[in-house]
Amino acid sequence: MLRKALLLGAAMMAVPALAAGPATPAPNADSVTNGTVTINGVTIPYRAIAGTILVHGADYNDSSDVLAKRGTKIDGGKDDDSKNAPVASMFYTAYFKEGVPSEKRPITFLYNGGPGSASVWVHMGTFGPRRVNTPGDTHLPAAPYALINNPQSLMDVSDVVFVDAPGTGFSRIAGKDAVKEFLGVDGDGEAFTHFISKFLAKYHRYNSPKYLFGESYGTMRSAVVINDLEQDENIDFNGVILLSQILNYDNSDDSPQFNAGMDDPYVLALPTYAATAWYHHCLPAEHPDLKTFLHEVEHFAMTDYTLALRQGADLPEDQRQAIAAKLHDYTGLPVDYILRADLRVNGGEFDQQLQAKTGMATGRLDTRYSSPTIDPMSQEVDYDPQSSAISSAYVTAFNDYVRNTLKYGSDEDYRLFNSQGHWDSHHRQPGHGYQPKGEPNVMTDLAMAMKTNPNLHVMLNAGYYDLATPYFEGIYEMKHLPMAKSLQRNIEYAQYPSGHMVYVDPTTLQQLHDNVAAFIRRTDNLH
Repeated sequence: MLRKALLLGAAMMAVPALAAGPATPAPNADSVTNGTVTINGVTIPYRAIAGTILVHGADYNDSSDVLAKRGTKIDGGKDDDSKNAPVASMFYTAYFKEGVPSEKRPITFLYNGGPGSASVWVHMGTFGPRRVNTPGDTHLPAAPYALINNPQSLMDVSDVVFVDAPGTGFSRIAGKDAVKEFLGVDGDGEAFTHFISKFLAKYHRYNSPKYLFGESYGTMRSAVVINDLEQDENIDFNGVILLSQILNYDNSDDSPQFNAGMDDPYVLALPTYAATAWYHHCLPAEHPDLKTFLHEVEHFAMTDYTLALRQGADLPEDQRQAIAAKLHDYTGLPVDYILRADLRVNGGEFDQQLQAKTGMATGRLDTRYSSPTIDPMSQEVDYDPQSSAISSAYVTAFNDYVRNTLKYGSDEDYRLFNSQGHWDSHHRQPGHGYQPKGEPNVMTDLAMAMKTNPNLHVMLNAGYYDLATPYFEGIYEMKHLPMAKSLQRNIEYAQYPSGHMVYVDPTTLQQLHDNVAAFIRRTDNLH
């Protein structure tokens, strides 16, 4: 899959989207199963529910409920839907600890991003009772894959609910203009907002401590959803947990050359370039401690490098040469290459060039991964080594698990990605009309949620080796939220020696679990 594909972050797996196929009837009935998970030597019994909840678009009326009751066909059905309001049947898997009153038990909603990705990655990799075993940073052997008891499950502190976005996984959409309604920044956010409010009602969880957990584009979704929950549904959450954040697409290092004059992506990606070069021993000098080294790089990025880029063509030649030399020291890239790039190397170019002498391409989602380059003469890397290394394990394990253990979806396609080929990036910011044409920016949404609920706590988790959403980019966005400085005390940060999918490494998954569990215990108002 090419780097320039629509999907961003953990959704960008080297697996083609499944075809929509024939019309599918109304979703299966909910499936209820039971199991146990052992965490720190303690066995936790749980009830698992795999099912769907019907949600509606912004212009909903009661006809949507009638539509569902008569079994309207979903995704490509031949029914005359010109009179039907758009609806989405959203698939979820909920794990509830047995024997705990709802008001005494936190609940966390988890999802991936894309936009347009199912949540198979967080479901099989993070905090559920079972997970895929993916140790190391090399391509895994083919099936069979190990699905193990998850000792890093979050169920020691919270119930967990994994949710598939409309049009992905087992979630289906129907009705007139359903694609336009649900497949976009605002429509997707509204769908998740309605799903959560209906879920809380269905399972009597309104009075539980509540959390959102989004990865990659899921962090952008979380910013929209948490504000919609507060403003539209009058539901406050205890916390928002972000993994591999991007709130403003203008900060992406993927294609900044097409947004001339916007130099922030180069600045914010530099510490990740440095961490990657350090990991692969490509730096011209030794740096014994990674964190100390990155602190130095961050300072350079925000001072000398930023000032140099801001000058554009007015940058004196001697300063240009000095900046190029420093970039060589921090990235290992040749000085002449940096100069030819006008001091601006994007993520794909860095991945292609870092290990070019050995014929290896560097990963994007996790830059610790390497694989043979497809085209040594290409300007940018043509695929992601980590995606190729682990996707088969996640996809295979989930499809086996959901059908044989959760007893759901035996006759349905599980759609890894939205197959509609559409995403509306327009976004209506709080207090404003639609933002100008360009990339979506939801920093205002998160700031609004924190201002109108000053007790809302936010946790940002990031991997040093993530070039899809560089860790320093997330920090920068948090430090620039348009809100009172006093609210910054509600934000906490954690970085890990891992990539975009922090959890693929068992050691960093344990660190992620411990940090998230501690965050929930501090903010659940139960102690």
